[in-house]
Amino acid sequence: MTPQELRALCLSFNAVVEDFPFNPETSVFKVLGKLFALTNLDARPLKVNLKCDPEDAIRLRTDHPGLIAPGYHMNKRHWNTVTVDGELPDRLVRELVEDSYDLVVAGLPRADRLRLDRP
Repeated sequence: MTPQELRALCLSFNAVVEDFPFNPETSVFKVLGKLFALTNLDARPLKVNLKCDPEDAIRLRTDHPGLIAPGYHMNKRHWNTVTVDGELPDRLVRELVEDSYDLVVAGLPRADRLRLDRP
């Protein structure tokens, strides 16, 4: 997955914006103000921090050592840093990004979740 594909994927979800609150290099993707993905799209290797269910996070780290690690500068229980350099299948990366988005949306107030469901 290229940096452009990762960016397009993150922006493809409903009500997502890209923000740069930390520095001009760090893209922060948010849904209704809540972070679900954080990356430096120019970094090599390309890595992205994604929210993850704690049990899945541990399993993913075990199944993909060196490619999925505890979230860098994040709550290690709920976040993973995923290396997106071609070693992980693109399908898995897409699923992890979508899961991160879904977890953040699930934590939003009911009214916000309902607003997201409207076409």
